[in-house]
Amino acid sequence: MLLGGFDIVVIVLVIFVIMVLFAGIKTVPQGYRYTIERFGRYTRTLEPGLNLITPFIERVGARMNVMEQVLNVPTQEVITKDNASVAADAVSFYQVLNAAQAAYQVSNLENAILNLTMTNIRSVMGSMDLDELLSNRDAINDRLLRVVDEAVHPWGIKVTRVEIKDIQPPRDLVDAMARQMKAEREKRAQVLEAEGSRNAQILRAEGAKQSAILQAEGQREAAFRNAEARERLAEAEAKATKMVSEAIAAGDVQAINYFVAQKYTEALTSIGSAPNSKIVMMPMEASSILSSLGGIGAIAREVFGDAGNPPPPPPSRPRPAPVRSTPPINPPNPNPFNPDPER
Repeated sequence: MLLGGFDIVVIVLVIFVIMVLFAGIKTVPQGYRYTIERFGRYTRTLEPGLNLITPFIERVGARMNVMEQVLNVPTQEVITKDNASVAADAVSFYQVLNAAQAAYQVSNLENAILNLTMTNIRSVMGSMDLDELLSNRDAINDRLLRVVDEAVHPWGIKVTRVEIKDIQPPRDLVDAMARQMKAEREKRAQVLEAEGSRNAQILRAEGAKQSAILQAEGQREAAFRNAEARERLAEAEAKATKMVSEAIAAGDVQAINYFVAQKYTEALTSIGSAPNSKIVMMPMEASSILSSLGGIGAIAREVFGDAGNPPPPPPSRPRPAPVRSTPPINPPNPNPFNPDPER
């Protein structure tokens, strides 16, 4: 079957319409923006989704990625304020906010951001000392972010973060810093040890002082109490002596006997309790001692009274000694408190 001229024209028109439709329909994926140019001039920006343009008159100029992107900053040498050479690298995060400005305000956007970031790294780090550079990375990041973001603002770019990844001082400088840190720590340890020793000595001195004060107070209190006890004992002895003296002055012979018996008993106790005495030689007989004790008991009963108690039974008399052919020259006195038997 042969096609006529009219059929060919229709087929050509259909093909042409299909081509026009394909040329005028543009699909923009999410995260991208397309710029439209009409005869080479920017007219508008296509949003994500299905869009229509005028075929053969308008065309897509630039396809801009508006998602946040990462830009690695290579390692570079930086001279610090105190003339120390360090190697530093960084990473930068940026996002396209205005696709038209990013497409038409700057050429080669990534290269421009990279060189701008490297330049500001040298500028910011070069204005700081080495110690400050190594210890204040957060401050460096903040300054870099502020400076770079302000510089790329006319391009429709937003720099979200600039982070210094690594700072590498020279090896000899690292060794010197390690020695310095070790010396500082040793110095600090010695200072702390000296302070601890001083505090310990102060505490020991304070303790000795308090101990001496308490000991002196205790000795003073003990001396005061001993003096008071001696004073009361002296008063008691003086009172007893006064009473005995008054009894003697009144003609009471039993008071003299009681006083002598008390002293006699105390003397016997002292002789018997001596630590260096093993055998005590006494110039008296056992019967004389018993008679003395009996006389002391009688004197006590007379002085203090019986107080309703029955009198004790009379002491048993010792057996008479066998008759000797020669009588003793000095017979023993049965009552040592009365030297004269007739009295």
